[in-house]
Amino acid sequence: MSTTQSERLRELLEPLVTSQGLDLEEIAVDSVGRKRVLRVVVDSDTGADLDQIADVSRALSARLDDTDAMGNGEYTLEVGTPGAERALTEHRHYVRATDRLVKFQLREGGELVARILAVDEDGLDVEVPGVKGRKATTRRLAFPDIDKARVQVEFSRKDKKDMKEEEEA
Repeated sequence: MSTTQSERLRELLEPLVTSQGLDLEEIAVDSVGRKRVLRVVVDSDTGADLDQIADVSRALSARLDDTDAMGNGEYTLEVGTPGAERALTEHRHYVRATDRLVKFQLREGGELVARILAVDEDGLDVEVPGVKGRKATTRRLAFPDIDKARVQVEFSRKDKKDMKEEEEA
């Protein structure tokens, strides 16, 4: 059974990432001209701050220097987080996206933009925003019914504290 370079790198690097209290979300090796770039994406339930990213980057760099996992050629190591509009592919991603607005591509066709309210082992409860003065509605989505899901960026979302203050006024 043959393993790809990404799989070998995951086996080598994942224990280091986990020891730093983070999850290894993605590994990609890309060629940019004559250079190679190793991109490592990490995250956790509470997010990853710059100090954690720096620590894990140093640990990964040291481990890669001690092995021939990247071969003899030059490469650049880039360590980062998934970003604002991350794709949701694992159960933990949905849990981390609770209270976030998500665009769902449904298996039976069609799209749905809704806010994740709760996540369990079978699926999620979402709130579909009301349109043209209508109230928001809740809906249940089972994981098998979801083809793709991606967090949406919200520029003017009010936090719960602001909404509560408006209701009391």
